Amino acid sequence: MNKKIKTGLAFLAAASVLAAPQTASAAGFYFSEVGTPHSLGTAGVANPTNVLGADSSWTNPAGMTGLDSTQMLAGGQVVLPEMKFDSKIATGGGGDGGNAGQVAVIPSIFYVNKFSDDLRLGFSVTAPSGGGVDYGDNFVGRYATQKATLAGVSISPSIAYQLNDKFSIGAGVSIVYTIFEQDIAINPAAVPTLNGADGKLKIEDATDWGYQPFVGLTWQMTDRALLGVVYRAEMDVELEGDVKTRNLPGIITTDSINVDWDNPQWLEAGLKYQLDDSNVLFLNAGWQEWSQFSNNKLAFSGGAVNPTVVLDRKWDDTWHAGVALAHHENNWGTSIGFSYDSSPVEDKHRTYDLPMDEYYKASFSYFWKGDKHLDYSIGGTAYLFGDAKIDQTAQGVRAAGEFDTNYLLFLGGSARYVF
Repeated sequence: MNKKIKTGLAFLAAASVLAAPQTASAAGFYFSEVGTPHSLGTAGVANPTNVLGADSSWTNPAGMTGLDSTQMLAGGQVVLPEMKFDSKIATGGGGDGGNAGQVAVIPSIFYVNKFSDDLRLGFSVTAPSGGGVDYGDNFVGRYATQKATLAGVSISPSIAYQLNDKFSIGAGVSIVYTIFEQDIAINPAAVPTLNGADGKLKIEDATDWGYQPFVGLTWQMTDRALLGVVYRAEMDVELEGDVKTRNLPGIITTDSINVDWDNPQWLEAGLKYQLDDSNVLFLNAGWQEWSQFSNNKLAFSGGAVNPTVVLDRKWDDTWHAGVALAHHENNWGTSIGFSYDSSPVEDKHRTYDLPMDEYYKASFSYFWKGDKHLDYSIGGTAYLFGDAKIDQTAQGVRAAGEFDTNYLLFLGGSARYVF
């Protein structure tokens, strides 16, 4: 293989940055919304102090001891993003890509069994991470990424025990199936292609099973005040997938790839305060170690030249804080919530596959009782992102600009059955 082709492969490996969607919360790809009133209707603020719903089996397992009986909760939500890039510099030509957001549907189900007065067993199936970007084949930043999707489905058994009237503890483990795919255009000036047109590299069906332990604590500080704390451990992700090419016959023989990163650890605390018989105030704050995610490793295999590249995204840890209010009447109630998440990356280091910025969330829900066993909810959360300025050079081509439209909506509902 000649020097030019080897150089092209080096460009290719450097361009093949693992992608995760901009349509994910917590400055990376953790969702706080799981389609239930405590999450979708409070911008996730009520999650650590959730002692009323079966979704506590995932949001804070210690909260399951607050459930007086066995219950099941099923939720679903649709994610509607609007991401429109406005380029200022495009040395390789191309367009702005239109709406790069990808619509997603996220179902979830939660179950808590009252095993005894003090012991609860829980189980949940949800998608705590995922989303995608699709800029199209002619995007100005196509040599960095054209399309990227990531999805994580979590199966989480959990357990909780009430130590006394004040304290409860809980623990669980999320068994997570992750799938990642990405399309990247290949610059014919870097790697020879047919007729001098763009080539394409596709990472397909890159999958992995991983696990992420989590623990929780609730403390009934007073008759009105409850403190909840949740910790989720780091998760090692080691994806194995296929590599396919287009318009590059006989040049790149690599046919598989390993992509490694770490989902960061996460610490969150919340306070629930009963203002009066009808109104409850929620506060929360949290930290996530996105600096640990910053290093991404890509290893190609199956070809004459199999480069391995470790990419440093130069990400920092993030923090978030929020406030929410819930109002209850006899057979119905409402909630509102607001929260803020810091950006994991400075403008000068932001990339097209992960165009994350700081963001604000605003949410609302309405819930009502059905018959004596069933109740329901509907709600939504709006994510309002920053302009996510990007100035990235990939495969010798520079593309710079910002997102002049950058938001997404979570819309969903749930049904709960109390046995």
